[in-house]
Amino acid sequence: MRKGLTLLSLFLLAMVLILSACGEDDTSGENGEGDSNGNGDSGDKHKIGILAPEVTHGWVAAVAYHAEERAQELSDEIEYQVQTSSDAEEMTSQLDDLRTWGADAIVAFPQWEGMEVPIQSAIDDGIEVVNFDIEIDADGVYRVAGDNEDMGVQGAHYIVDKIGTEGDVVVLEVPSAGSVSELRTQGFMDTVEEIAPDLNIMTYSTEFTREAGLSDFADILTSNDNIDAVYSLDDETSVGVLQAISEAGREDIQVVTGGGGMQEYFEMMPENEDIWIQSALYSPAMVEDAVDVALDVLNGEEVEEDTIIPTTVVDRENYEEFLDEDSPY
Repeated sequence: MRKGLTLLSLFLLAMVLILSACGEDDTSGENGEGDSNGNGDSGDKHKIGILAPEVTHGWVAAVAYHAEERAQELSDEIEYQVQTSSDAEEMTSQLDDLRTWGADAIVAFPQWEGMEVPIQSAIDDGIEVVNFDIEIDADGVYRVAGDNEDMGVQGAHYIVDKIGTEGDVVVLEVPSAGSVSELRTQGFMDTVEEIAPDLNIMTYSTEFTREAGLSDFADILTSNDNIDAVYSLDDETSVGVLQAISEAGREDIQVVTGGGGMQEYFEMMPENEDIWIQSALYSPAMVEDAVDVALDVLNGEEVEEDTIIPTTVVDRENYEEFLDEDSPY
């Protein structure tokens, strides 16, 4: 009798353990845990692909950096892949890879001609495409960009605020930059004409590099005994301008503007107490808004075809808010 009870007890104990194990398996399935990334059931997430140029430093390189940073922040809602390329052919191949992967949306920064057809093809196949910065001829593409003309408007207001409505101002335009230079310069000139028509404007050509800024502005300094402010369109150019001013020992220049949002340039702002160094942000971090727009579209929210981000002005009074030691730009 005792042996029979012992066998019955062992049988009941075994049944309890088996049922308990089954209950644990059901709970795991309900919670959606156990995918390869440990991020829950990926079937409920949107798939967003990111296409950017393959560059290791500078403004363009920072686009991929900021896009991936935002995608990581949204990892509870999306799966993502970041692909970088060196030309239109490689980017087109990567776009095809993202289609095969099953991308619901693609955030693209197409720096080269020839991307119109593959992007249009992706849109026609039902993939949402958000272009960052670059405007291309494709029906149904969304776009996120900064406001080049407003950068000029803000530059004019900044200079007038610092030097007043009279003085000598050098404008450094960049003809090779096409519409970017035209819009930034136009915004500046139109605003000066409105708020400070007595400013003496002197226009010179340069490039979006610090080497050009240094070389060209060194020549400009020798040609002009007095300069009160410099309207520069780009932070890289402005770094060269500041070096030229320092090497020439000039003390007349009160303001140097810039554009973009370069970390090295930000760090120069508090170091130059005698010159107001300004940057009108056209930041690569704006690509984070492009990722957000892609997600909003996938979530069925109403989104404007063009999202133009207003200009933010950075100088020694607020530069610390924009420091990022990990940024490649």
